[in-house]
Amino acid sequence: MRDLLAAFARAFDLLASGDPALYTIMARTLVVSGAATLLALLAGVPIGYLLARRRFAGHTLLLGLVNTGMGLPPVVVGLFVWLVLARSGPLGDLDLIYTRRAMVLAQFIIALPLVVGFTVTSLRALPERLPDLLRTLGARRWRMLWLLAREARLGLLAAVMAGFGAVVSEVGASMTVGGNLERSTRVLTTAIVTETGRGDVPLALALGLILLVLAFAVNLVLTWAQTRGSR
Repeated sequence: MRDLLAAFARAFDLLASGDPALYTIMARTLVVSGAATLLALLAGVPIGYLLARRRFAGHTLLLGLVNTGMGLPPVVVGLFVWLVLARSGPLGDLDLIYTRRAMVLAQFIIALPLVVGFTVTSLRALPERLPDLLRTLGARRWRMLWLLAREARLGLLAAVMAGFGAVVSEVGASMTVGGNLERSTRVLTTAIVTETGRGDVPLALALGLILLVLAFAVNLVLTWAQTRGSR
């Protein structure tokens, strides 16, 4: 209990003092996880549409892979990306390992199945003949996708929240492919691991509280948009 109270006081002091190192880590956390979530959204919505509205060879297998991927351990994703991007790997010449781009890639792979899964669910909830009606009214393919996305916006916002929540809180993949380099790839989750290893429990708890507040603030904005969209 004493450590927890000390963590609250430490977190407040860190935020109030405007510590540049802390705010840099917070900004890096938002940039990396935000970019991964955005990329997952751009790729996941079209894939989700195909799985929700089309039937093709391997459809059930692909949907099963998506459902499996929704529970994929982040550290396994990190290991896979590390093997691909390491110097001896097939993409080693790109020199991406231990960079923020590698972290974005790993987090993108984690978020993608969640976005696809939520998209499939939200689009299947729409009337089955809605795409045909939109085509009859003259909507082109991208216009039709935009209109369907508007109708399914509540589910898509839930997909964003699920994807962002999964990647902003993960540590295994970020540590594996990013290396937890100070002033380069250290984010809030890896900083918590570092301070715990150093024995500075109050600081680790303070960083954990800051991470929770950051995730809550982002999801609060998305929830507000979701609630407004349901009116």
